[in-house]
Amino acid sequence: MPRKEHIVVGLDIGTTKICAVVAEIVDGRANIIGAGTSPSRGLRRGVVVNIEATVDSIKKAIEEAELMAVVQINSVYIGIAGGHIASESAHGVVALKRGEVEEADMMRAIEAARASIVIPPERRLLHVLPRGFIVDDQDGIRDPLGIAGSRLEVDVHIVTGAVTSAQNLIRCVNRAGLDVIDLILQPLASSEAVLTEEEKDLGVVMVDLGGGTSDIAIFAEGSIRHSAVLPIGGDHVTNDLAIGLRTSHVDAEKIKIRYGASLMEHVQDEELVEVPSVGGRPSRLVPRQFIAEIIESRVEEIFELVLREIRRAGYEGMLVAGGVLTGGASLLPGMSEVAERMLKLPVRCGGPLGVDGMRDIVSSPKFATGVGLILHALRNPSSLLVGAHGAGAAPRVSSILQKMKGWVMNFF
Repeated sequence: MPRKEHIVVGLDIGTTKICAVVAEIVDGRANIIGAGTSPSRGLRRGVVVNIEATVDSIKKAIEEAELMAVVQINSVYIGIAGGHIASESAHGVVALKRGEVEEADMMRAIEAARASIVIPPERRLLHVLPRGFIVDDQDGIRDPLGIAGSRLEVDVHIVTGAVTSAQNLIRCVNRAGLDVIDLILQPLASSEAVLTEEEKDLGVVMVDLGGGTSDIAIFAEGSIRHSAVLPIGGDHVTNDLAIGLRTSHVDAEKIKIRYGASLMEHVQDEELVEVPSVGGRPSRLVPRQFIAEIIESRVEEIFELVLREIRRAGYEGMLVAGGVLTGGASLLPGMSEVAERMLKLPVRCGGPLGVDGMRDIVSSPKFATGVGLILHALRNPSSLLVGAHGAGAAPRVSSILQKMKGWVMNFF
């Protein structure tokens, strides 16, 4: 009989949708047993602007996931994004006391790197991610444990976020009757779900195209090298359509999903689309190519900003594995072709990988963050806690608010 260890829940609180994914961890693998989604009503660009609306949307997604998984969810892992997210690099150096690298030396080096960055009081540390170690003059070491030397250095990727934005997100989850086990950067979570180890080794940029934000993570030599959150996403495409077509935001979203394309060349010249008007005016027929033209312009802008981030990180021309698109907005036809043209890289659209069970229900790119939160917990065993009541489940865990002062994720 397979051995059941934990029930883990990933809660993706996005600008356009809220998604809860439930998995049981069986023999070290994530076995998907349920999922629930709900339209998101209280966020703008990844930041809470209406607590009551957000709480209501969370409850609906959780209830749907509970019904499918036949468990009572009480604690979750959540992702965080938004324009307030910032990242930078740091370097730490320590002397080796015993002539070889011990775990305590690695922690001291990481702490030295963290301490070299001055973090303003209105911001808090989210992640300190080692990118590589140097023992004496030997660089490119991923795991230096046990290596002989006199000096240990480490390069780290540090991610910070606004305290108030994180507190509001946690408060919404708590008011929905849930505890937060951990708060994880969304592009980091998504990359756990859609990138392969080979891509991370060769060099790859992942772009998670959400409703209010586009999350970017650049990997090389097996570790994260750069991350960013752009305050632009699929909602901006919808807004452009609403203005260009002179229709409501709701109808513009429907038109985008049903008739949208990111490339004009994918649309036939003579095809017409009925567009509802506002204020009781009659509907109009609009060429589908005009719709594609509006979408293509905004999508090009998004990837121009992505290319700017790649250049800022110093990885232009160095991403051998190309790019991977994920997130709900990546489902627009022609999106990967526009990305290839703008970034001058081979690009694929990626859904969640590395899970078992009811994989079909989470195979879409829009579930990448929800699944990635589960995989992040699985690959960081010291943070793995039970997220639901079921067979073999444990009691609820305390709120993450109790550990806000020491807000540093697992290093490995």
